[in-house]
Amino acid sequence: QVQLVESGGGLVQAGGSLRLSCTASVRTFSGYVLGWFRQAPGNEREFVAAISWIGSRTYYADSVKGRFTISRDNAKRTVYLQMNSLKPEDTAVYYCAADPRESDFDARELSYWGQGTQVTVSS
Repeated sequence: QVQLVESGGGLVQAGGSLRLSCTASVRTFSGYVLGWFRQAPGNEREFVAAISWIGSRTYYADSVKGRFTISRDNAKRTVYLQMNSLKPEDTAVYYCAADPRESDFDARELSYWGQGTQVTVSS
């Protein structure tokens, strides 16, 4: 069983930055692909970013490319999402996810999810 705990959400003005963290309670952290999803009120959950087991490959939704950066520290069992140039449309609950497989990470059921952290961007 893998438990994921997100932190770092909050309220920020448009144009500002936040860094989200997600720490996993698992011994074999490097055996999991990690990613971030988000869900705004009234919308379906959507893929934001993902990173491969040792961080050699990263994937981003078009809406966040160039503004968000995903990274991981396997020694700390933590994945990060650095969010810059935030926009009001980035407002959502952000969820961390983990899965042993990389393929179709953005489009299928994943093994483990965190509880989410709220990000609110004011205009």
